[in-house]
Amino acid sequence: MKKIICGIFLVTLGPWASAQKASPEALFKQWDRNKDGKLMPAELPQNARRNFVRVDANKDGAITMEEHLRFLKRPRNAEASQPRDVKVLRDVLYAGTENPRQMLDLILPVKREGKEPLPVIAFIHGGGWRNGNKNSGINRVASLVKTGQFVGVSIGYRLTGEAIWPAQIHDCKAAIRWLRGNAKEHGIDPGKIVVWGSSAGGHLVSMLGSTGGVKELEGKLGKHLGQSSRVTAVVNYYGPSALLQMDDHPSRMKHNAPDSPESLLIGAPIQEAKEKTRQASPLTHVSKGDAPHLHVHGTKDPLVPFHQSQIYHAALKKVGVESTLITVKDGGHNAPRAVGENQVRSFLSRHLRGKGEKLADETVPSSR
Repeated sequence: MKKIICGIFLVTLGPWASAQKASPEALFKQWDRNKDGKLMPAELPQNARRNFVRVDANKDGAITMEEHLRFLKRPRNAEASQPRDVKVLRDVLYAGTENPRQMLDLILPVKREGKEPLPVIAFIHGGGWRNGNKNSGINRVASLVKTGQFVGVSIGYRLTGEAIWPAQIHDCKAAIRWLRGNAKEHGIDPGKIVVWGSSAGGHLVSMLGSTGGVKELEGKLGKHLGQSSRVTAVVNYYGPSALLQMDDHPSRMKHNAPDSPESLLIGAPIQEAKEKTRQASPLTHVSKGDAPHLHVHGTKDPLVPFHQSQIYHAALKKVGVESTLITVKDGGHNAPRAVGENQVRSFLSRHLRGKGEKLADETVPSSR
């Protein structure tokens, strides 16, 4: 029995049932078909791929023997790093594929407030479109879900090491359509979906908020193509909005460089692929029908210049879209979670529960 458990480095028993006599090392070598000392998703049994990202500890897109063995030796309750008073449904496929990146986690309240379907808060992680995973979103929304007033979602998407633009927005839109297509099963109000993201995730939620009617960015993923990918509102934490303008302001990196996160996203140096880069910029798509936005951004962000939120905020207001900018004085990248928390809660209450007034622009300190 111990050997069976040892072989399950990814949750489901099926792929390991025939290998229960194999040692962990032998199992790794058996799956490593090209003998390069690493496991890629395509080398794993189909049912094992869904949890690839959990074992890939450094998120480089490959599993080493060390990562494999470390995961096997973890405490058996290590997966249960979920908050109390919520139920987490992990690794839900939304795109009609077995790709572990095209999955979402549903965070459900143990006790719901009332019997009506609940509005949704969907979080999209950052990481320069090349790192990160959906695990970070669970704790980000859990405190809100615990109230019984919301359902939480954390959305994964393909990174640039696997696919270039517009794969990332195709994935996010497919996830939103999946939520609507499965709303009844999970007690979701399909008419109330707020998306929240930070950094690259802030960029993607801004794209969702500004491209609800842009057909060429919908993609054809999943079984719910008849559903809308429009969102109710957007919470954008320091996300890029105009990729071609990022080097116009001081930053720690050269965004126009061939190996910048933006160029890797586009699949070419951004200044040499301007049309595609504009398509990937929320600012390009601003129109009066866009979702309301709340922006939180630090004035000394060394990675995504503060100017990115300023110009996007101004463009939304110019066409009559509700937009609020919370300026974090002297704030850098990855602002502490408490910064802007009260404003986010008020924004969510207004747009998901119909309570509260429109927020005003505000400057807050970088720590609370």
